[in-house]
Amino acid sequence: MAKSWTDAHQDDLEERYRVVRALSEALAAPLSDADATVQSMPDASPAKWHLAHVTWFFETFVLRDHVAGYRPFDPRYAFLFNSYYEAEGARHARPMRGMLTRPSLTDIRAYRAHVDAALIGALGMLPQSARALVMLGLQHEQQHQELLLTDLLHLFSLNPLEPALFGAPSAAPVALPGPLHWIEGREGLVEIGEDGRGGFAFDCEGPRHKAVLRPHALAHRPISNGEWIAFIEDGGYRDPAHWLSDGWAWVQGGGVDAPLYWKHGEQGWTRFGLDGRQPVNPAAPVTHISLYEADAYASWAEARLPTEAEWESAAQNVAAVSGNQLDGPACPRPKPAEDGSALTQMFGDVWEWTGSAYRPHPGFRAAPGAVGEYNGKFMSGQFVLKGGSCATPRGHARGSYRNFFYPHHRWQFTGLRLAKDL
Repeated sequence: MAKSWTDAHQDDLEERYRVVRALSEALAAPLSDADATVQSMPDASPAKWHLAHVTWFFETFVLRDHVAGYRPFDPRYAFLFNSYYEAEGARHARPMRGMLTRPSLTDIRAYRAHVDAALIGALGMLPQSARALVMLGLQHEQQHQELLLTDLLHLFSLNPLEPALFGAPSAAPVALPGPLHWIEGREGLVEIGEDGRGGFAFDCEGPRHKAVLRPHALAHRPISNGEWIAFIEDGGYRDPAHWLSDGWAWVQGGGVDAPLYWKHGEQGWTRFGLDGRQPVNPAAPVTHISLYEADAYASWAEARLPTEAEWESAAQNVAAVSGNQLDGPACPRPKPAEDGSALTQMFGDVWEWTGSAYRPHPGFRAAPGAVGEYNGKFMSGQFVLKGGSCATPRGHARGSYRNFFYPHHRWQFTGLRLAKDL
């Protein structure tokens, strides 16, 4: 696999560009044209579309607007690969992206090469405002690298052959995690949000502001598969007392009785991943659960989900580049034995649901123009997740990072860490 962003020279924008773009190519390298074309559900996009859309972003917002004389690779691509930017005009309907049998994967790779050559050639002459858009585009592409993997996982799970994208890593024996320990969090006024001095951040991560925390504690690690099995065996999916009303309707309507991709057979629980169908590892963090499931488990465990402010305050002294992130087969891993005296696995392995709605921080203002549509207009009906996952490119996550999904979504690598009041 291509090297991660953090392996690049941090002050070299061209090197960053090459590294990020190369990782996308490496992730897509095992795919056939058919693998890259099919769309498994409206919430997912074909791999081919991901590769083209991130390229359209650079072509549109950097080359078209800031490089005199640039000619688009194919003017029709503006309609095909715009995602949701209303300011950029009409676009192909999202649920129909899987109908794009043409252009081919080979054509898309040629498109990427064309844009790469033009952008790298112009990079030294770009004004600072355009270089900032290049950085935004790189962060955008890193988001789509994770989406590419999770969308492929969903697609491959619907294939009766259950193909693996990556080979299964060797399964070294790992002891089951010990009991949860509770780490007391800060109390009173704390500051969260990006302050603009720590490098790149999306607009929705700021401005930095004060939040009030009541006495509370966080579990020292995420909930494991083994603990989730205990929830299942205790009738957790059958007891409405633990479920939000919308969640209970979702469970009943969808026949949900386990995390996504889990099956129960004669050999016990198995899960499907990018390494194929494998036994559920009871020591690994549980993943592919919805907010509804996370909230129900917390109720069953006589706890709750952390707030965004609690989680972010606790993570301020934890290195965001730590943990199991996208350096190999994307799969949550058990944490080596620890004594429970400190928070572990805050970054990597699984995105952790919070109980906080994805709404603007106080003082938030969306950027002007089309790029202002990037985050702000989605601040409705979704919940914040923190910490990154095993499919997050290393160097992309930050304590202030705000991932967000609707409460029924679970095809991402989503898990949970418990909190409780003191």
